[in-house]
Amino acid sequence: MGISDRKEREKQEMRKLIIGAAMDMFIKDGYEKTSIRNIAEKIEYSPATIYLYYKDKDELFYEIQGEAFDQIHAYFQAMVVSNDPVERLRELLRAYIEYGIANPDLYDLMFILRSPMKAVQEEDSWDNCHVAFQFLLDTVDAAKDQLRFSNPVQAGMILWGLGHGIIALTIRDRMKVTRMTEEDQAVLIQSALQEFMQIILK
Repeated sequence: MGISDRKEREKQEMRKLIIGAAMDMFIKDGYEKTSIRNIAEKIEYSPATIYLYYKDKDELFYEIQGEAFDQIHAYFQAMVVSNDPVERLRELLRAYIEYGIANPDLYDLMFILRSPMKAVQEEDSWDNCHVAFQFLLDTVDAAKDQLRFSNPVQAGMILWGLGHGIIALTIRDRMKVTRMTEEDQAVLIQSALQEFMQIILK
């Protein structure tokens, strides 16, 4: 292995070390308490070392956001297994909601917190979510002949909006307005998904 190859490998290993520590701290302590200085202390390097790789906290959290999207994409692949296009769509919507409710901090980072998106303010596209969103579009497109929507992007956005609304209401404790137990809320969510699927099917 040449010197340049070794340096590149060391650089990638350092990035993994920083991202791993930052994600652990974010999940445990939240966004506000996760700082460049705290991350540096955790990995036993100086803050200046981290700034060699990331210009600021926003750029670092954009990388963490990318890791979160890799996780949700892997969850989709594991949970969306039916050969029937419509059933796959049901499985995907269910998997999205399950993942979001089970991982509220990472969901915040992906879809609610403003910070990571500051890193792409000047860009035309949001690349972090591309693979997961394409999975949604492909799943919708496969079922399009049985849906009321001919445009998979339009249908995908509607499905995404429904899932996002349910997750956001749940992880922010807004479902308490129903005065239901968690078990009853879970039943309500599943019922809402079934009703929604009936609405979008021909």
